[in-house]
Amino acid sequence: MEAASRRHALVTGGGRGIGRAIAASLAALGLKVSVVGRDEKTLEAVVAAGDAQNAIVADVTDRDAVRDAIARAERDSEVDILVNNVGGVETGPFLRLDDDVFERQLALNLLSTVRVTRAVLPGMVERGFGRVINIASTAGLKAYPYASAYVAAKHAVLGFTRALALEMAKSGVTVNAICPGYTDTDLVRSSVERIGAKSGASAKDVLAKLTAANPQGRLVHPQEVACVAAWLVSERAASVTGQAIAVDGGETVS
Repeated sequence: MEAASRRHALVTGGGRGIGRAIAASLAALGLKVSVVGRDEKTLEAVVAAGDAQNAIVADVTDRDAVRDAIARAERDSEVDILVNNVGGVETGPFLRLDDDVFERQLALNLLSTVRVTRAVLPGMVERGFGRVINIASTAGLKAYPYASAYVAAKHAVLGFTRALALEMAKSGVTVNAICPGYTDTDLVRSSVERIGAKSGASAKDVLAKLTAANPQGRLVHPQEVACVAAWLVSERAASVTGQAIAVDGGETVS
């Protein structure tokens, strides 16, 4: 992968699911990859498998933890490529979602992205090269019922992506978002179990309802998202910035 093979990529939420698939994809290109997350054992397994070189345990919703994590990641080499993958969803009818839910969703899905980006961006600008990839969701492109806090947070991630991309347009730093549909991850499997427990529906029926939104009638594979990320970090995508790229089987086609 051109000169970028010597660059350093940091992936938050890199221990499993989409984050791990992206870490593995970038490592396969020859980049140095650091993965950040809260579960040390999971992160160490990523390193042991060769899908990353460095594991950093941190809660990226904590301002001080973010500063410490970036300092540890950049001891040997500064971060050139950032993948903000951390995220999660809390669901329920709007009238049952109190301020605490909205604050947690904004902290996890938006503010973590803002803080980690702020920590690594100055170095990218100084070196004249950087790639910021925010893993958003189709929930940033459309609405889903019973997920108002999550939808609001993911829409905000896209607004942040677009605004920062314009600010960085002449700096050599690109800023893009990838918006996966329902993906075959632990997060979706947990959602299926939770919905089934509340509704009494079988896991098979819940999954069928979720995949019905995808015209291809299936879950997205994490590797499909990772392939888009691998392209976005390359020199060939240098003119691609401020974009929200849907990987959703056609769900958000308008």
